[in-house]
Amino acid sequence: MKEYIELLQTLIRTQSFSKEEEPAANLVRQVLAEKGIPFQTKTNNTWAKNANWKDGLPVILLNSHVDTVRPGKSWTKDPFGAELKDNCLWGLGSNDAGASLVTLLAVFIHFNKQADLPFNLIYAASAEEEISGPNGMASLIDELGEVDLAIVGEPTQMQMAIAEKGLMVLDGTAHGQTGHAARNEGENALYKALDDIQLLRNYQFEKSSEVLGDVKMSITQISAGTQHNVVPDQCSFVVDVRTNEYYSNQEAFEIIDSLIESEVKARSFRLNSSGTELDHPIVKRGLELGLTYYGSPTTSDQAVMPFRSIKIGPGDSARSHTPDEYILLSEIEDGFKIYVDLLDGLQLAY
Repeated sequence: MKEYIELLQTLIRTQSFSKEEEPAANLVRQVLAEKGIPFQTKTNNTWAKNANWKDGLPVILLNSHVDTVRPGKSWTKDPFGAELKDNCLWGLGSNDAGASLVTLLAVFIHFNKQADLPFNLIYAASAEEEISGPNGMASLIDELGEVDLAIVGEPTQMQMAIAEKGLMVLDGTAHGQTGHAARNEGENALYKALDDIQLLRNYQFEKSSEVLGDVKMSITQISAGTQHNVVPDQCSFVVDVRTNEYYSNQEAFEIIDSLIESEVKARSFRLNSSGTELDHPIVKRGLELGLTYYGSPTTSDQAVMPFRSIKIGPGDSARSHTPDEYILLSEIEDGFKIYVDLLDGLQLAY
C-alpha cells in the first residue's frame, strides 16, 4: 500500500475544494495512466472500467470523492502539510475521504485484470460531494450505465452503513404586519414563527426506522426585524430535515407544510434516504466477515444513486470536517484487506 499512501500524501498537499478539484483529479488520472488503465472524464470526475469487462455480468461501482471542505481557523497543523509520523497521517481530506479514495483505487487495480470475476467493476473518483453539487456524482449516473451495487468510500471504521438518512432544507417565512413596538399595534411575525417552530420541535413523524431511527427536524437559522421599535412583519427560518426510508422528501415536506401556518419552500427534494436490505449479498458477506451494520445520519453521494449501495471506508466520521484531521496508516491497510475480502468471490444473484 506504500504507493497509495504516497498518493494520499500528494492529494493532501493539493488543494481540492469543491468545484476546484481539477489538480486532484489529475493525480488520480495520472495513476490510472501509469497503470495502463483507460479512463473517462467529465468535468472533475474520473472513472474507469475493469480490463475484462463482460456484458451481462452485474456491475459494482467503487466510488469516493476527491473534494474537501475548507479548513477552519482552529487547525494547529498545516492542513496541506501531509505530516506523517509513525502510524498517523495528518491533513485536510486525509480521513474524509482521501483514505477511501486511494484504498478503493488500490482495490480496483487489484481486481482489474482478473479474468474470472463474477461481476464488472467501475472505479469512480467523483467531485463536488461535499456540496452535493450538480457536477459531481449526479452528473455521472447516466454516463456509468446500469449499476447493480455501489460501494461508497466514506470513513465508517470499515463497518457497513446500509442505510443513510435523506436531507432536505426548508425555508420558512412567517408573515405579519408592522406596528410600533410601544403600542398594541401590528401582527408580530416573529411570534408566529416561534409558534410554528415550537410545533416542528415537538412533532413526531409516525414511522420510525429500525436502522435510521426517527425523522429529525432541526431549526438552524432564524432572522426577523429591522429595528428595535418596529414590530416585524416577516420572520424567516431554516429547517434541516433528515428523513428515514419511510418518507420521501416530498412526502415529509407535505406533512410539514400542513402542520404550520408559515409559508415553507424546499430548496431541493433530490437528496432522499437510501437503504439496502439485510439479505442483500454484500450485507450478508460483510456479516460473514464479522462486520456490523448501521444507519448513517450523514449524507454522501449515496443520496443521488438510484441503485443499491453501502457506505464503508477507513477512518472515523467523527474526524471529518474537524481541526487536525488524520488517518491511521493501519486503517488504510486494514481497509484494503476488508474491501478485497468483501468482493472476493461475491455473487450478486439477479
